[in-house]
Amino acid sequence: MNSKASAELILHNGRITTLDPEHPEATNLAVKDGRIVGVDDAEEYERGPNIKVIDLKGRRVIPGLNDSHLHVIRGGLNYNMELRWDGVPSLADALRMLKQQAQRTPPGQWVRVVGGWSEFQFAERRMPTLDEINDAAPDTPVFILHLYCRAMLNKAALRACGYTKDTPNPPGGEIQRDSKGNPTGLLIARPNATILYATLAKGPKLPSEHQLNSTRHFMRELNRLGLTSIIDAGGGFQNYPEDYAIIEDLHKRGEMTLRIAYNLFTQKPKQEKEDFARWIKMTGPGKGDDFFRCNGAGEMLVFSAADFEDFLEPRPDLPASLEGELKEVVALLAANKWPFRLHATYDESISRFLNVFEEVNRDVPFKGLNWFFDHCETISDRNLERVRALGGGIAIQHRMAYQGEYFMDRYGMKAAERTPPVRKMLELGIPVGAGTDATRVASYNPWVSLYWLVTGRTVGGVSMYPDHNCLSREEALRLYTQGSSWLSSESGKKGAIVSGQLADFVALTDDYFSVPEETIKGIESVLTVVGGKIVHATEEFSSHAPPPIPVLPEWSPVKVFGGYGAPLNIRKAARAAVPMPQHQRSAECHQPDLAHAVCELVASIEAARNRYAGFFGSGCDCFQF
Repeated sequence: MNSKASAELILHNGRITTLDPEHPEATNLAVKDGRIVGVDDAEEYERGPNIKVIDLKGRRVIPGLNDSHLHVIRGGLNYNMELRWDGVPSLADALRMLKQQAQRTPPGQWVRVVGGWSEFQFAERRMPTLDEINDAAPDTPVFILHLYCRAMLNKAALRACGYTKDTPNPPGGEIQRDSKGNPTGLLIARPNATILYATLAKGPKLPSEHQLNSTRHFMRELNRLGLTSIIDAGGGFQNYPEDYAIIEDLHKRGEMTLRIAYNLFTQKPKQEKEDFARWIKMTGPGKGDDFFRCNGAGEMLVFSAADFEDFLEPRPDLPASLEGELKEVVALLAANKWPFRLHATYDESISRFLNVFEEVNRDVPFKGLNWFFDHCETISDRNLERVRALGGGIAIQHRMAYQGEYFMDRYGMKAAERTPPVRKMLELGIPVGAGTDATRVASYNPWVSLYWLVTGRTVGGVSMYPDHNCLSREEALRLYTQGSSWLSSESGKKGAIVSGQLADFVALTDDYFSVPEETIKGIESVLTVVGGKIVHATEEFSSHAPPPIPVLPEWSPVKVFGGYGAPLNIRKAARAAVPMPQHQRSAECHQPDLAHAVCELVASIEAARNRYAGFFGSGCDCFQF
């Protein structure tokens, strides 16, 4: 025994994917002071009373996932208010959930479904109608966001927002009207999504105590899916420092279960340079610690460079003022050594952005800046070479898994084959990190994103990419770990299970490397470790789980449905005093009463499992409201 090689945590008997080319597979690892201190050398450590030893029982273990583009700070403030349609397999189920939540929501509050879903995921393969939404919730305001394209409001929400026949359309947006000029409830981005977000902002906010609770639950939800780090891309209506107070408080309390590197997103059109000049005096890249730190500027640098990716609308033509405004901001950031990121969907926009970057680079070199583009669905090979020449990276997301059908309708199958051209990026040696762009345009579930990278299929099952633009499972995992670490200037600190790196890793429900492709979407974590501390544990590791925390407010959708896949948990529902609907037999049900009661009991047990399939598709319509 090597007494100097003491450890606080040892995990053994696992199938550990290290992503270390020198030692790609291991069976055990050791942790001390928040870092990995040994791999495949568990026998070297003393087994004293203060060391925790966990038998992995053959589970697949991977480095913790790192989403390079997720709006978690803003999302955390609202998570407990939102009903999730992410992963729900049918529109009928989604509308049942909406009806039940509307009945639970007190007067003055709204029901919000804020992105992360596509009609193509539903068995019906269609959107809800406004009549269906009004029938499900006749009295409680309902706001349903669909991608960056549109929002659906019921009549109660129209009244709450004050939208009438006299309300004018805002620039870049449309309030759909009936033959008499009255708003129908459909808001359309044409192509500016400001109308959607401005309407959402009219809804009530949670008090600070509930926002703290909401953010903790959102982080735990991400831990459940294997995330240990994210890079926050800022967002509209996310002002610094005001809207960062909650996450700052949680950091000071030591209640972070997710590492966050944050970018600052300008909030004031035509005053973007002033925003960044002020923030440069207040904070800076790297300021903070391994759990919460500034990462730089973006994803919005100037409003004139916003090339909205609403594929139901034509590509927007960006204004002539773009170059001058963007140059001022990028020159300021480069001079102050601030890394930056920029939302960039279309190659036409990217060409103009790169013209500016190359001009600034001649005066203030970008070398060592770790700047990058976000998205890049239609970037050309020529512009990829320009990105490489400037030392930039690219953060890609699975937005096309949710919008691919729209893109193909507008631009054709051939154009969709490289949206984005991930394989070409890697061949050129450009740093690439993976993510989701959650919560509004896509789901935060990283396994849906990994599925998309590996299979090239949308959530609706449409195959978009030829085999050569799809990735192997290991390549996709590297983008979600090591690739993302470059984008936060943390290469070598996280992303692999290697001695000296941060002790962030995950044991999985299923072996990512061997399960059928369709099973990838359903993978979760059974054990998530961040900095050597267990932040999520279930199944055979349940005894190691951190203590539960209450869900606030009491009427929160999270209290009954949970997060991704919105699983109705029978035990949760009972604790929340949610009445279960009376069973109604369907025409297909011919079981005797006793046998039928047994079927109901079995269905209830299945629904109470931690996986999210049990609530849905009940053949006897047990959950028909």
